[in-house]
Amino acid sequence: MNPIIHIIDDDNSFRTALGRLIEAFGFRVAFYVSGDQFLAKPPDMEPGCIVLDLQLPGLSGIDLQKRLADTAPLLPIIYLTGQGNIQASVHAIKAGAEDFLEKPACGTVLKEAIDRALFQYERRQLERDRIHDLEVLVASLTPRESDVFGLMVRGKRNKQIAYAISTSERTVKAHRHCVMEKLGAKSLAEVVSIAERMGLLDTSTKPVHRA
Repeated sequence: MNPIIHIIDDDNSFRTALGRLIEAFGFRVAFYVSGDQFLAKPPDMEPGCIVLDLQLPGLSGIDLQKRLADTAPLLPIIYLTGQGNIQASVHAIKAGAEDFLEKPACGTVLKEAIDRALFQYERRQLERDRIHDLEVLVASLTPRESDVFGLMVRGKRNKQIAYAISTSERTVKAHRHCVMEKLGAKSLAEVVSIAERMGLLDTSTKPVHRA
């Protein structure tokens, strides 16, 4: 099934014309007159993106973007607005918008923006699936293995881990082996990377990789 493009714009005539253009590109479209209407019935988890006006009744485009970071994080946002300015565009892009276009955008420019957004959707979907797989692997660790995992990714030595969990270094080594085996990791660096991708580790302070 073709990706669906969610058009959020309170200008009825523009919204209709834009929808026809996007349908001509081969995509499905869904229409919303406001951000509140979109949030009232969030879309199903299927490939797509959002084409969003900056000025809307109720929630502004920027306010909606903030909400969507939690409610629909996979859907990239393309701003298409007649009230754009440099400050607004910079703010939107920094907040994670894929593109910021001014009305009226030519068909070629819009199509290219949508293609980039859909590529970004695929990347986000793959990363989410990968993180889910990692969560399953980490959940397979025993409570003691989880303790060792949490300490080893923070650069703790075997002796320090043994002291922290009141066991022997030999036992810690056995747990470390099990952790790496269950996570499919060939090195401590890979284990640390897993913890970082799952948000379990503060990336501002990189651990020292020690045995």
